[in-house]
Amino acid sequence: MSDTDSSTYEGFTAEERAAMKEHARELRTAARRGSRAEKAAQAERDVLARIAEMGDADRALAERVHAVVTATAPALAPKLWYGMPAYALDGKVVCFFQSAAKFKSRYATLGFNDAARLDEGAMWATAFALTEVTPEVEARIAALVARAVS
Repeated sequence: MSDTDSSTYEGFTAEERAAMKEHARELRTAARRGSRAEKAAQAERDVLARIAEMGDADRALAERVHAVVTATAPALAPKLWYGMPAYALDGKVVCFFQSAAKFKSRYATLGFNDAARLDEGAMWATAFALTEVTPEVEARIAALVARAVS
């Protein structure tokens, strides 16, 4: 690669490194917890605590997303994933909320991992920008989550 090549790898950002460290902490903490029920209850408390720490705009979005996801798919277990509220089925993260502040983005994101069953043809969306959660947006989130766990 030449010195003038602008595609050189510069490594992970500080935010990405912090998220990876946070994920390692989450895994260590989860491994130390007691029974499955205790782990699930504590994981939900961790998610709610993380949401409560967010700035006003992100917190309002995350609270609504959390309410819609848990009401739509009670089989999804709330947990922290790279420091973000996430919802897993059989231990695999199906969807997650990423605050705008997490990676200094202009909008929050509702994302879906490959465990989500959103496949539609040869190409489909796996992340959605969120700027507000209106009744229409809540209905769309609920439909996506229901489809993701179907």
